[in-house]
Amino acid sequence: MYAILWGMQTDVACSRLRELILDGSYPPGARLTETEAAATLEMSRTPVREALRMLAADGLVRPAGRGVVVVALEAGDLDEAYQVRAALEALTAELAAARQREGRIAPADLRALREVATLTATATAEGRLADAVRLNRRFHRTIAELAGNTMALRALERIWDQIQVSTLHSLVPPSRPAHVSDQHERLVAAITGGRPEEAAAIARDHVLDTRITARPDKEEHT
Repeated sequence: MYAILWGMQTDVACSRLRELILDGSYPPGARLTETEAAATLEMSRTPVREALRMLAADGLVRPAGRGVVVVALEAGDLDEAYQVRAALEALTAELAAARQREGRIAPADLRALREVATLTATATAEGRLADAVRLNRRFHRTIAELAGNTMALRALERIWDQIQVSTLHSLVPPSRPAHVSDQHERLVAAITGGRPEEAAAIARDHVLDTRITARPDKEEHT
């Protein structure tokens, strides 16, 4: 019983610390000790210690003395992250469209995808950057969930985290919000229409377009 409770506390600590890192409360370069994290979360140090190890394994922090430091990807590593993301999102879009063609996706799930695409477009057009980032990730995660490939989803979660931490400090409104929204809509249409090859191509181009604009001093979240 104790082991189960300890594991649950560790998961909670990891989730809450991840959120604080992803929303910029702990920006790249910030140092965090077990004691400070435990005080912030109002938890004991044992689950916090394990949570920091898990975050280090995911590449969000690195050990530094008695604590950790939040890590941002260098420009070259960021390029590589986008290349892998493009390949994986092309795969998940292709799988989602194939499953739709086979009648394995519920209409309600497709409606949810369309709705989040609309919400993302609205937040982007209105300049609500924090909301746009959150909704954008929800949009891409929804596609990955529709793909039905747990391993791809887990890999994407890690890459999305690393990209978000590395670019959050340079958030600006996208230079071409209509283009971004159009790519999302075309991707939804390809998946809904059960066209795997088209969905994969759109998803890949969409991510690579983002990579071109996503530099340490320039970011367009899509």
